[in-house]
Amino acid sequence: MVSGEAPQAEGSVRVDAWIWAVRLTKTRSQAAAACRAGHVRVNGERAKPAQALRTGDEVRLRHAGRDRIVVVSRVVKKRVGPPVAAECFVDNSPPPPPREAAFQVPVRDRGTGRPTKRDRREMERLQGRGPDPDQGPPSGSGRGAAEGR
Repeated sequence: MVSGEAPQAEGSVRVDAWIWAVRLTKTRSQAAAACRAGHVRVNGERAKPAQALRTGDEVRLRHAGRDRIVVVSRVVKKRVGPPVAAECFVDNSPPPPPREAAFQVPVRDRGTGRPTKRDRREMERLQGRGPDPDQGPPSGSGRGAAEGR
């Protein structure tokens, strides 16, 4: 084996170990937890951490708020460096969203205290999460609806 070359596995390797070895997750326990939570799919099927992975398999990983779609081009058992890890899969992931599209947290002035109900509704309306003020209160709300008035 030439120095800098990744160790080649015979046939197959565990999904969680491969995801960690090619640096799709930071730790092996994160990779196993993603498998157990159903965030990893191999060839369209939910994968358990110990599922065998072979060359040519498609791995879909939902991690850090982003979908990664990779095709296994080389099976490795041990963690490898970033240049070698990039050679172990073909990345078919959609491009990440631009930074402007990322969720922005509203900032309040220091010392203004807790937002009032009116402030909270205004923040939600600006973020596009709250109801339109033109529509009025949601149906079924208030004491009158609960009492049957």
